[in-house]
Amino acid sequence: MMKDEYKVIGVMSGTSLDGIDFVYATFQFDGTWHFKIIYSETIAYNSEWVENLKGLVSYSLEGLREMDTNYTNYLFMRIKAFINKFEIKDIDAICSHGHTALHQPEKGITYQIGNMPHLAVLLGQTVVCDFRVQDVALGGQGAPLVPIGDKLLFSEYDFCLNLGGFANISTDTGVDRIAYDVCPVNIVLNRYVEQLGLHYDDEGKIASTGTINNELLEKLNSLEFYKANSPKSLGLEWVDKNIFPLIDSFQLEIKDILKTFVEHIAIQLASEINKKSDASVLATGGGVYNTYLINRLEAYSKNEIMIPSKAIVEFKEALIFGFLGVLRLRNEVNSLKSVTGASQNHSSGKIYLP
Repeated sequence: MMKDEYKVIGVMSGTSLDGIDFVYATFQFDGTWHFKIIYSETIAYNSEWVENLKGLVSYSLEGLREMDTNYTNYLFMRIKAFINKFEIKDIDAICSHGHTALHQPEKGITYQIGNMPHLAVLLGQTVVCDFRVQDVALGGQGAPLVPIGDKLLFSEYDFCLNLGGFANISTDTGVDRIAYDVCPVNIVLNRYVEQLGLHYDDEGKIASTGTINNELLEKLNSLEFYKANSPKSLGLEWVDKNIFPLIDSFQLEIKDILKTFVEHIAIQLASEINKKSDASVLATGGGVYNTYLINRLEAYSKNEIMIPSKAIVEFKEALIFGFLGVLRLRNEVNSLKSVTGASQNHSSGKIYLP
């Protein structure tokens, strides 16, 4: 008999390398889905892991496999510490995204490390993971996967916007749910702030003191990706090829880079959320703490930007990957062809038993 309540741990590591997000949450189904976040925590990466994860795109396949083993073992220790800290006893599954090492869906490639079968054995728990591979095999982008959670858990909003390493957005067309990556955010901003010895630009204060370089802004806004229709997704490889060399060619002060790129982000985001009028926009992810960015977005947007509770802002993706795992356990659709471009809707993810 199908259960109507699940208690799971959702685990998410994003491209911004802030750390690993954990949630312990309940999901209940009574015809519609409801959730409650019970515990949540972010465990920051140490400098060694930040450097390891930054360099993944340059690893050989053999090197990636070794890193996969090491990262899976590291995830085990971090998940176990989360369980012990909050004395969590009742767990239906641990649902983990892993960390993206390679994402080239046009070549049929996507590889998330940390999803090896022995994670379930080490934890002594059912693990649901590796959510992207099947979608890419079915001709999809393998991303974004969060929109099924937007549709079923946050349906009261016209747009769900996430500002992390990349910005992605999802919305209902009236026929289908669509979603796609919009532009890079923290993966670019944090890189340049690090040159000042900081992890991030607190509230966008440094960016706000800069000067916009209009030539750079125009070239950023003219990149071919922004002309493409959805479904579409971004990865670190694209940023390494298209963004960093372009910015670096201008040899600007850091504050001017930040201000110009924030303007670029705001323009790209507003162009998407302005496609509907009088719309409500749920904004989550670490980028919402960049007050200057949010102010610039509001300046360009015709719609209200809603920022929810801190738990939802910081842990929505981990929450939804927990939810994807629940849907996978029920063998229900958790990946939408209208979002990823796959040949069919499907229930994605590998289930490993202890």
